[in-house]
Amino acid sequence: MGSAMKPPSRPPRKSATAPTGDTRRPARPAVKGAAKARPPVPTAAKSPAKPRTPSKASAPVREKEGGEQRIAKLLARAGIASRREIERMIAEGRIALNGEVLTTPATLLTSLQGITVDGAPVSETEETRLFLFHKPSGCLTAERDFSGRKTIYDFLPKDLPRLMPVGRLDMTTEGLLLLTNDGGLKRTLELPSTGIERTYRARAFGAVTQTQLESLIEGVEIDGMRYGRIDANLERSTGHNKWIELTLTEGKNREVRRVLEHLGLTVSRLIRTRYGPFDLSDSAPGALIEIRRGDLDRFLGALKKLRK
Repeated sequence: MGSAMKPPSRPPRKSATAPTGDTRRPARPAVKGAAKARPPVPTAAKSPAKPRTPSKASAPVREKEGGEQRIAKLLARAGIASRREIERMIAEGRIALNGEVLTTPATLLTSLQGITVDGAPVSETEETRLFLFHKPSGCLTAERDFSGRKTIYDFLPKDLPRLMPVGRLDMTTEGLLLLTNDGGLKRTLELPSTGIERTYRARAFGAVTQTQLESLIEGVEIDGMRYGRIDANLERSTGHNKWIELTLTEGKNREVRRVLEHLGLTVSRLIRTRYGPFDLSDSAPGALIEIRRGDLDRFLGALKKLRK
């Protein structure tokens, strides 16, 4: 694969009005170069637990850390599918426990022992893994495409566990895409309430001033859709061609493109360069790098504190 054209080097940034509140992020781990993957930690065999379904007449049963969990949450944590997709699979009668088809996603379990999906046994939850994927332009962030277009999975090694993308990038958007085997981590990283920053660099055509870009720090409403604060800076301008860096925390569908179009710009290239403490570094399009165990543990610890 030919190397993609590199954006211009980054000049000193003009400061925008700082947002209020604590915006600290976890320390950035070094992710240059591939790290050697560690095998999943084996778990001791447990006796099958009888599932418990909360009665409609009783008060809702709260999940306890390390105790009973809803089956949809356990299966998502194991990387089978999203919680919403698992609920659909249960409604379709595709999930069973010890041969008995389950009928409700509210079923409470302590483990996945005895669970089958489409008749295939489900393994216990593997150790959380997180990968940085340099998504090339021209492929979909989807598991498959019935029209035959390339997806991100066409670039991934076949011996990896089932990996789920954290959020999505449009077909023509390139850059950093996080992949994980942990459905719970995927959901946490995607939630706007977690406050994880995403940084993009956009090449756009049109006239815009730094003052206009700085006004985005207060957010903007476009066609009834409210977009939160965006820290935008003009990096380079050659005639009507601009390189603009934008940092945001929501990541709504086509947010960067819509906001720049609202300012009268036409985006010709869009690259996500950072997601939380992780960045593209000097990786090539199509490259996949696994976060080292120590770096991941520190990140998960900081993320847990952030959510408290």
